[in-house]
Amino acid sequence: MQIGFLVFPGFPMACLTSVIEPLRAANEIAEADVFGWHLVSETGQRTVSSARVAFDPDMALADVPDLDILFLLGAPGSVFQMPRQSDGALRRLDREGAVLGAISGGVFPLVRAGVMAGYRCSVHWCYETAFSSAFPEIEMTDDVITMDRRRYTVSGAASAFDLALRLIEDRLGADTAHEVACWFQHPTARGEGIRQNVPMRPVASPDLPDLVARAASLFADRIEDTISVAEVAERLHVTPRQIERAFKKATGHSPTHYYRAMRMKAARQLVLYSRDTTLSIAQAVGYSSATPLLTHYRAAFGVTPQEDRRRINSFRVQGDVPLPSA
Repeated sequence: MQIGFLVFPGFPMACLTSVIEPLRAANEIAEADVFGWHLVSETGQRTVSSARVAFDPDMALADVPDLDILFLLGAPGSVFQMPRQSDGALRRLDREGAVLGAISGGVFPLVRAGVMAGYRCSVHWCYETAFSSAFPEIEMTDDVITMDRRRYTVSGAASAFDLALRLIEDRLGADTAHEVACWFQHPTARGEGIRQNVPMRPVASPDLPDLVARAASLFADRIEDTISVAEVAERLHVTPRQIERAFKKATGHSPTHYYRAMRMKAARQLVLYSRDTTLSIAQAVGYSSATPLLTHYRAAFGVTPQEDRRRINSFRVQGDVPLPSA
């Protein structure tokens, strides 16, 4: 099986090694070159990862030979320098029967290439708001792995390891896949249908009482078109006072404060992973103007949206494009 990894500037290095290392181990265990891999960049030039480690690709995208799978690794803002030529190269591989896929933020340039129409894809939870804003027509899932016909997408580095184990099992059997997992002390091989673990996500907390969890779920579903506490209470057949008491006891915050924190997290995704204006972001999280967003954003994160963009960009590789600079 020949696998290509198309890397964009600022790609997450862990996503690359999380696939290659288990495949290398599988080759060693099988004592055969069952899996081969090629590092690809759009132009064939050296590419610097988000960890500022440089990689020298084997070839340019236009020169890629027949592959079984090509994974795109990048960031939400990753784009082709020559979109017409490079999009055409992806379509050529698709016509030749290759599986096209993406790991973590690489799903953004994969969709931009125009090869995901009618397919579902996994999106890392920290990119969900930005992805749905940019590509409302694409069905996204919060599963760690989505294998929809000849499109394989995974949410992050750990799930990339899980996908590698799946490929190993398909080629070499469950025993070899299990041995590889043991080599790396990978505790559980997750497959399709397993949802992502989301740290510090209020809705996902298993410790929330049922009433609070159900109310939080309604809040999460109404980020842009906001819902009042009174409406939530009516839908849950309780009084607003009951919801107020339940939130205070469970979280230490009022439901309004809790809801606002959820909206600010959604706003921050758009600040960091989109080129949307401040007004557009404000409207996407339920405000009619930018003024209240600026106030609440600064209260939540200690900086304005513009300062947050500038600050996070300062950590990126020179010339990288994963985050907007404007």
